[in-house]
Order: sequence, then C-alpha cells, then structure tokens
Amino acid sequence: MQSFAVRDLREHTGELVRNAESGGYSVVSKHGKPLFVAMPFSDALLQAGVNVALADKLVQNGELSVAAGAKLAGLPYARYLQHLGALGYSMLDETTDTVAELALLNRPISE
Repeated sequence: MQSFAVRDLREHTGELVRNAESGGYSVVSKHGKPLFVAMPFSDALLQAGVNVALADKLVQNGELSVAAGAKLAGLPYARYLQHLGALGYSMLDETTDTVAELALLNRPISE
C-alpha cells in the first residue's frame, strides 16, 4: 500500500496509476486523515458490490437512469428500484442525458 497526501497528487499521479496497474492500492489523505482509496477496477471488486454503490451514486447524481443503474448494478430493474426506494430515491428525480448514458454503458468495465 502506498500513501499520498492530496497536496502531492499532482506530482505523483503517474506513481498512483502505476501502482493501480500493478494491482496495488493507495490511500490518499488530507490533513493526515484518509480521504479515499485508489485501487484497480477489477471483476473481484465488482463482485464485492462496488458496481451497486457506483450505480447508486450515478443514478442519484442524475448521470444514469434507473434502468441503466440496474444494468450497471447487475440487478433486475424491479429489484434495483426497490433498492433505490429503500435509500430514499424518488423516480421524480430522473433527469439523465440518454446519449451520455449509452456511451458510459457501452464502455468495457475493465478499462
């Protein structure tokens, strides 16, 4: 594991990327407190449920429709809709750009 401060990211971006490419992960901190973890995007990560969390965030930010979120999460539409309802998401919030959504969904996940 490598550790970087936010203020040093500009100088160490290449190192951060090379570490992820080699299967490692890095912790990025701000004022000495962990802020986020940078890690390779892999099938194992998706199986751990990251795809659902990513879909949730994109749907809630209006970047994906619920249908596209369900596809990204790997869940049937009705089940994903129930999941979002439990999180307090309202279908009235649906405001996505379909063209951007289709471009995102057609990219391979492992890029």
